Amino acid sequence: MPETTNLDLSKLKIDRESGTEAHPRSSRVIRKIFLLGLGVSILIPLLIFFQKNLGTAEEVEVTTASLGYPSQTNAVLTASGYVVAQQKAAIASKATGRLMYLGFEEGDRVRKGQIIGRIESADVEAALDQAKANLEQNKAEKNDTEQTLMRARRLFERQLIAQAELDAAQARYDRVAASIASAKAAVKAAEVQLENTLIRAPFDGTILTKNADVGEVVAPFGAGASSRVAVVTLADMSSLQVEADVSESNIQRITTGQACEIVLDAYPDKRYRGFVHKIVPTADRAKATVLTKVRFVDKDDRVLPEMSAKVYFLAKPHDNTMESTPKLLIDASAIANRNGRAVVFLLKDGAVSEVPVDLGQSLGKNVEVVHGLSANDKAVLRPSDNLKSGSSVRIKP
Repeated sequence: MPETTNLDLSKLKIDRESGTEAHPRSSRVIRKIFLLGLGVSILIPLLIFFQKNLGTAEEVEVTTASLGYPSQTNAVLTASGYVVAQQKAAIASKATGRLMYLGFEEGDRVRKGQIIGRIESADVEAALDQAKANLEQNKAEKNDTEQTLMRARRLFERQLIAQAELDAAQARYDRVAASIASAKAAVKAAEVQLENTLIRAPFDGTILTKNADVGEVVAPFGAGASSRVAVVTLADMSSLQVEADVSESNIQRITTGQACEIVLDAYPDKRYRGFVHKIVPTADRAKATVLTKVRFVDKDDRVLPEMSAKVYFLAKPHDNTMESTPKLLIDASAIANRNGRAVVFLLKDGAVSEVPVDLGQSLGKNVEVVHGLSANDKAVLRPSDNLKSGSSVRIKP
């Protein structure tokens, strides 16, 4: 009791600063607990969703519906290439000179021997005229020496002149005869030089490019930096073939004379019949390919050199008539039967939808789809019996 009486009550007081410090700390703890609970409440449904949808998603293979032709369904190999003229030439002048005439342009057809262009020829024509004049002069001298020789022979027979005079007359005649032969050769050479100023077509063909214009200097070998070599480029359009590179590993599928179908990239709706004309007996070691030349059976004016083309090498010969309308084809293993109806399962955004289809003829491993699909639609291959509309799927890698 005495101890209680002696207590100093003035020392008792409330610690207000300590209270103000504890309040913010407890607020942060409460906030963390709240955020943690919120995250858990969001994460658990997400885990349940992914486990339900992705964990049970069926793994499938897919195929794409595409347009094709019946003849292409029996193709054993497809290769790409270019249309190439087998007879093609860069036409140049045989002489050097200024181009004075060029009578054709790109796309014009010319015949063999037809004059395409002409270079300046005034000096060559003058040389030809000189050679002809010399020839005529030598012919006149020949007549004179021939008469002199005949007179000398008659006089010699009558022993009125010596043998030396007869020999001299014979020598003059022989010299003139040799001069005539030389003059004829000079005329021929001048005529050749004049012909060299004419640029002629070496074969029937079509002008592909014009490489020089009137007024430019042309030369057979491009002797000067400013001179042109080829005046025009000429190609025989009847010699057009497709040159396609075939992989070494697939060359055993190709044989000479094998039927082909050619589709130009410029005209994808037009098909041309063809056949393997030649398999070049050498390989390209850099590309590991063998060059194959495919000749057209029938073609039109739309086929042009250097066009890119696709060649289908067929297992069977093509018939005389080819269908011009493509068909919508899909792998036959994508067709399933549901309730007695043919259906396919289209794939979109990771899920499938069951679509009924009307089918046409079977074409190899493909089948024609008359109604129900469009080109580039993706469908499930070999769908299982458990697959149905809305099922989640994963594409097999």
